[in-house]
Amino acid sequence: MTDAVEAALAAIVREEWGRLTSLLLARFRRLDLVEDALADAVERAAQRWPRDGVPDNPSAWVHTVARRRVLDRVRAEAMQQRKMPLLVVERHQTEPAVRADPGDLIEDDLLRLVLMCSHPALDPAAASALTLRLVLGVRTADVARLFLVTESTMAARLTRAKKKIISAGIPFSIPISDEIPDRLAVVAQTAYLAFTAGYAPGSGPDALRVELAGEAIRLVRVVLALRPTEPVLVALLSLMLLQHSRRDARVDAAGSIVLLPDQARERWHHDEIAEALELLRSPSLVGPIPRQAAIYVVQAQIAAEHACAATASETNWRQVVEHYDRLLALQSGPSARLARAVAVGEAFGPPAGLDALAGLDADLPHSHRVPTVRAVLLTQAGEYEAARIAYDLAIERCDNDAERHTLLQRRAALDSARLRF
Repeated sequence: MTDAVEAALAAIVREEWGRLTSLLLARFRRLDLVEDALADAVERAAQRWPRDGVPDNPSAWVHTVARRRVLDRVRAEAMQQRKMPLLVVERHQTEPAVRADPGDLIEDDLLRLVLMCSHPALDPAAASALTLRLVLGVRTADVARLFLVTESTMAARLTRAKKKIISAGIPFSIPISDEIPDRLAVVAQTAYLAFTAGYAPGSGPDALRVELAGEAIRLVRVVLALRPTEPVLVALLSLMLLQHSRRDARVDAAGSIVLLPDQARERWHHDEIAEALELLRSPSLVGPIPRQAAIYVVQAQIAAEHACAATASETNWRQVVEHYDRLLALQSGPSARLARAVAVGEAFGPPAGLDALAGLDADLPHSHRVPTVRAVLLTQAGEYEAARIAYDLAIERCDNDAERHTLLQRRAALDSARLRF
């Protein structure tokens, strides 16, 4: 395959897959046929284009081949079952080829696809995987790698999700206008779930999975292009960009975690930080906004405090605590309380941070992050033996190899500190 063919096909899969899927799905309403037909069309292009050259309109070529493939399957089913009126097939054959739908309709089709993949009836993890596959064109093998499962497991998960769509009668449609904000909130949650799995993996060998986080951001960008003033999407993209901007500084050359105070800030992606801050100033976020959007806004403001500090020591921790107080007023949860405890410790001293941990052991009984934060605060307070016990518990609970390695290093450093005192 030539470089030109490879580049053209990669661009179609990366940039056009969701649009082509939605366009075919809008016409045939056969999710089981559309994806296979598109895959077949891309495979045929890989065989034909090196010999014939890349066509003037590559996506139209792929769409036409995929459309004919669906028609062949529909015709074969009709012949086999002798039930489907041939007129139905003929009607499809007479439809115009690609880009027949004028602008808005095509965009609406893509939005329909996004909303279908993120339907509340689907398991959130399955919805994330299905959205990455159908909307962004991420290959099943790559989706499996992103979610740390085998390709066969992910294939089965995607198949179940598709069957669920069919059996539950999940429509390929846009809900009434009053329901759209809630549905887009589900889309945002789906994207954020995928982003979090990449930004802070709970298990496995990696400190972070940049590709998964990047794909989640791409999903939000795709949907935001369709609904550019939707507050929940604007706020979420800002939050994601602020967190993702630190990716290159979060691990060292050996793959070990570099904690925020020790990160080389020149390695942060400051163009993404600037874009995120501009999003935070968007008119879409002025005035009353949905609660979910407000939650993302406050989280983004917390991330912005770190992003805008010239050095770690210049972080305005009291302001961070105030942001967390606002966040907890919007959504009280143990993860936010744990993060607030860290900020309280930085702003008002380790004893205050330890006090802020009250009750979190019961709310997060299996988390390694509660004893980790306690260990850090106890170390800062000079209570080394108690800190070691907390580190032992954190290491025992931690399922992420990179985090466990960091915890082991910090416990070893603690032992060295104890010897000096």
